[in-house]
Amino acid sequence: MVAVSIVIITRDQSEILVECLDKAKIITDDIVIIDNGNTNNQENIYAEGCRVFKKNWDGYGANKNKGVLVAKYDWILSIDADEVPDDELIKALHNLNYTNPAAVYDIKFRTYFGDKMIRFGSWGKDHHIRLFNRNTVRWLDTTVHETLVIPPNVQVEKIDGYLHHYSVKDAVEYDVKNSLYAKLSAVKYFNSGKKAGFVKLYISPVFGFLKNYILHLGFLDGREGWQIAKITLKNTQRKYRLLSQMQGIKPQKQVYKDSFAIEY
Repeated sequence: MVAVSIVIITRDQSEILVECLDKAKIITDDIVIIDNGNTNNQENIYAEGCRVFKKNWDGYGANKNKGVLVAKYDWILSIDADEVPDDELIKALHNLNYTNPAAVYDIKFRTYFGDKMIRFGSWGKDHHIRLFNRNTVRWLDTTVHETLVIPPNVQVEKIDGYLHHYSVKDAVEYDVKNSLYAKLSAVKYFNSGKKAGFVKLYISPVFGFLKNYILHLGFLDGREGWQIAKITLKNTQRKYRLLSQMQGIKPQKQVYKDSFAIEY
């Protein structure tokens, strides 16, 4: 076992969570699950040895921090309930030297649209910092697109292997999920003082589509690549349209000194 706590926030993710927990048990003896409520008897699939904490939903970053606080170890591997570490990543975690708390580890992703692994577009290039020491790094208490606040002296390092992200089953689920994210993102942007001008409303969605579908070769993923690019464009339009409707009230801007943030 590795002296790393795996923290998972979950709700209604039983299909992938079973495989996720099977792999997690190979890595560590401390699996922390923050259960944000469920409707499908999810408790029955929690692996033996998991520590389960039922918590109210306060946002992605906030609920991940709840798990970090109750973790057994200082080193935290943050995994979502629809993500599964592969054998190469597990091996790398077992061989890693955990003596430098000022290091964080960037993990590559392989993301799936239904049963198809997406190789191109923005999904094909996906990677995130998911392994860190809680005495150095923390999650920002945001409602959406969880953000790591990282001091400037921290060193970002790569690690072998992948987290396999089973993101959505089909275009309908992706559109519904993006609609929710658009609303949450609009509120977040509003509270941070962002504005939805002409460029954000009309240029950014089109540029994002062209970048994802053409420049990053999303068209090579076939129908799925087209659906991802199209719905992503629609989501960008949604969030900035909602933000434009909210403008007119001065938001409370948060400032974080002596650190930089990495948003997911």
